[in-house]
Amino acid sequence: MTGAPEPFWIDAAEAVTAVIFASAILQNFVMIAQLAIAASALRARPVVDSVLLERRSRGLLPSISVIAPAFNEERTILVSLRSMLSLNYEKLEIIIVNDGSSDATFAKLATAYDLAPILEPLPVLLPHKPVRGVYRSRVDDRLIVIDKVNGGKADAQNAAINLSRASYFCIVDGDTILERDALLRAAQPFLEDPRTIAVGGALRVANGLDIRDGRVEGVRVSSRFLPRVQIVEYLRSFLMARLAWTQLNALMIISGAFGLFRRDVVVEIGGYATGSLGEDLDIVVRLHRHMLERRRDYRIGFVPEPACWTEVPESLTVLGRQRSRWQVGALQCFFQNKRMALNPRYTWVGTLGFGHIILVDLLGPILEVLGYFTLPLFWLFGALSWTHLAAFAALVFGLGTFTSIASLMLAEFQLRPYPAPGDLAKLGSAAILENFGYRQLHNFWRLRGWWHYLTSQNSWGEMPRLGFQSD
Repeated sequence: MTGAPEPFWIDAAEAVTAVIFASAILQNFVMIAQLAIAASALRARPVVDSVLLERRSRGLLPSISVIAPAFNEERTILVSLRSMLSLNYEKLEIIIVNDGSSDATFAKLATAYDLAPILEPLPVLLPHKPVRGVYRSRVDDRLIVIDKVNGGKADAQNAAINLSRASYFCIVDGDTILERDALLRAAQPFLEDPRTIAVGGALRVANGLDIRDGRVEGVRVSSRFLPRVQIVEYLRSFLMARLAWTQLNALMIISGAFGLFRRDVVVEIGGYATGSLGEDLDIVVRLHRHMLERRRDYRIGFVPEPACWTEVPESLTVLGRQRSRWQVGALQCFFQNKRMALNPRYTWVGTLGFGHIILVDLLGPILEVLGYFTLPLFWLFGALSWTHLAAFAALVFGLGTFTSIASLMLAEFQLRPYPAPGDLAKLGSAAILENFGYRQLHNFWRLRGWWHYLTSQNSWGEMPRLGFQSD
């Protein structure tokens, strides 16, 4: 004699639990695989001294335009510009785009660098908002400033690409401090492999550092929790994930804070999409699509050495706004290029790259937030055993902590980005604590990004700058 059938809601609860568990297991498996690939790639890639790198590259380096869109960057623009002008790179021009700032960004540039108007017309290859004026510095003729109507970061970048005369351009943020050898290192993949069309570089968090004459004076970990946890995120993202994807030629994003591109190929695809909130993801996906659909051989690379330092949000409000915007940008990019998703025609980009976007960006926040509410309820009403609930918690917190700590150890052994005694312990504690509150809040921000996408609330919002210390 058989027992009574399980109630329908019990079966439904088991199905939901299985999906949530499967998603968590798969995400953690992917992170562990990325960690292994990144570790292998770093061991096979010796760090070359910048002096030797310069000597080896002499006479071979292409011309580069450094492009920095600036909107209300009065607190950081002069410091950032000093770091650009001190770059160890000979064939260099710098184009700052004042994108309709309402503060003193343009006035500070004009005063500090004695800007004089250029009367020649601006070429129009890529679309952008009207330009009010183009200026060249009488202090350093490598510097050009475009003053234009506000149109957003992508729009400003298009205007600068139109003006650029170099073979390659480097996109940076107006609050970025570049390492002196950043361009020298980022240019190496182009020299080593002529198929290369874009290269990303590693970012580090600048909050709390002393900046003098556009240079970082001693590297240390911030004393505040939010910058610390973002340091862990950046190391996990840049050192582990992006380096791993590069080995498969399926790198899906090059940070808008530092990326080097071949100008002619970007012009071919129509430049940056001015309506995108994730222009750094969008441009790379469109480059992949363009090259694969035309069956052209190409590479998109990444250099793991520190390329630049950038200011990150120090308040939950600003950080939440940033992460919701990133989520909107990822959704925009996915649905605009959905034909590539899981399509073997697009090689690893379509199968693994877009598969990862589906798993992490589309389903990830929905399923994880769903798990926060449903699994405790299922346990409370007897549809889920305590053993299964504890196993899920151990999976989410244990493996998440493991990948973060392992990323920190990999960085320490290979690159030593934070050499001060005790810094690794501080970051390790942040990697553990992020699982208790921060990670959950982060998923709610991403879920809010889903809502903003569905309701077409696609605005950039503001990110107030604190400015760099001691400069």
